[in-house]
Amino acid sequence: MSFINYKKQELICKEVKVLIPGADNFIEREEIDLILKQGQGLLVGLKMSQINLERIEKNIKNNPYIAFAKVYADMDGLIHVEVEQREPILRIINASDQDFYIDKNGLKMPVSSNFTANVLVANGKILEHFSGKVDTLITVTAKDLYTTALFIRQDSLWDAQIEQIYVNDKNDIELIPRVGNQRVILGTADSLEVKMRNLMAFYKQAMPKIGWDTYKTINIKYTNQIVCEKSKIDSLPSAKKKMVEDVVVQPDSDSIINEISGKTNNNKLNKSI
Repeated sequence: MSFINYKKQELICKEVKVLIPGADNFIEREEIDLILKQGQGLLVGLKMSQINLERIEKNIKNNPYIAFAKVYADMDGLIHVEVEQREPILRIINASDQDFYIDKNGLKMPVSSNFTANVLVANGKILEHFSGKVDTLITVTAKDLYTTALFIRQDSLWDAQIEQIYVNDKNDIELIPRVGNQRVILGTADSLEVKMRNLMAFYKQAMPKIGWDTYKTINIKYTNQIVCEKSKIDSLPSAKKKMVEDVVVQPDSDSIINEISGKTNNNKLNKSI
C-alpha cells in the first residue's frame, strides 16, 4: 500500500474527466473547469502530490447548484469529477418579488442565468425570504407549497393538469388548472392525498355532466366535502342549470358537494370510483 501511495503521488495528471448527468444544465463544464483551476491553475501536467483533491471537491460543493460532488484520481493519471445538480420542483415568486427555486429535498436555491427549469410556479402572499444561498424553508406556507409541489410532481395526471400555485390573502393555497377556468382552493397541505382524491372524484363524476366552466371555484380544503361557487349560472341554458342544481359528488363515504349559492343537496350519488 505504501508503494502504491508513493507511485500515485509521483503520477502526472494527464486528463480531467467531468461527469454532469441529468437534463438540467444549471452548471456548465466551463464553470467546473474554473472551479478546478482555483488556486492551482491548470491541473494537467501537475504531479498528483501537488493537487489538493479535497479542496477541489469542497469548492465544487460550495456551488449553490451542486447537490453532490466526488473528486478522485486513478493510477492512470486521470482525475475524475462526478457532479450531481440540484433538482428544483417549484419556483417561488414571494410577496417581495424575490425569485428562487425549492429543490426536491426542500432546500431553497437561486435561479440561474444559464437555465430555466420547467417546474410549477407559486406566487401571491408568500412571505418566505431568500438570502441568496442554499437554505432550509422557514415558514409554514413555504413548507406546504413544497409538499404540494412534490405531490403533484410525483403524479403524472396532476403534473399535467396543475399549471400554477397561488397563495391568496387568507393564506389558502390555490391550484390553477390547465383545463377549465376555475380555481381549486386547497387550503393547506394537511390531508393532501385525501383532498386530491376528492378532487379526482369531482372531476370524474361532476365535470362530464355540468361542464368545465360552470364553477368559478372548487373548494377542497375540507376533507369531508367539496364546496363550489357558481360562475354566472344565470347565463347558462335551462337544461344545464338543472344539471348543476342536481349534481352531487361523493368523494368519500361521508362527503358531498355543496354549492355556495345557498342550495344544499343532501342526496348522495353512489360512488363510481
